[in-house]
Amino acid sequence: MTEIYSMTQGHPYWNETISMAEKCSWGAGPYLAEKMQSNEFNEWERVFAAYADRKIVGFCTFTEKDALPPKYEFTPFVGFVFVDEQYRGKRLSELMIKSAASYAYELGYKKVYLTSGEIGLYEKYGFKKLGDYETIHGSTEQLFVRSKASLQSL
Repeated sequence: MTEIYSMTQGHPYWNETISMAEKCSWGAGPYLAEKMQSNEFNEWERVFAAYADRKIVGFCTFTEKDALPPKYEFTPFVGFVFVDEQYRGKRLSELMIKSAASYAYELGYKKVYLTSGEIGLYEKYGFKKLGDYETIHGSTEQLFVRSKASLQSL
């Protein structure tokens, strides 16, 4: 059975999620682990984690900003979407994104955004590509949006 947890610092799986992020195969994982260790999240931001087989197997974040420069006013963002290779293909990304989107709706947001270099992944979750944007890291990523109406049907 898979559970999706919405977490802030102090959650029972917070440290396990940090450990997974530190050791995961994705280069951004250690960066997220650092952000979690220093609790660089505001009061309503969250880390969502997928829990299966008695361990954390995936994570994503729900934050005010992501990798775009401050001149862009898009908010909020789903970010750092990662699922352990052994657990891919089981719709865990979709479940975590659905949980983050539902939380956004509860907070009163009408849209949720996501940046990614992946082609064809987030469209199947109802996201629409807005365009290519330069990130704070100097790279270019696609910006996606999902509207409130779509959030309810996720």
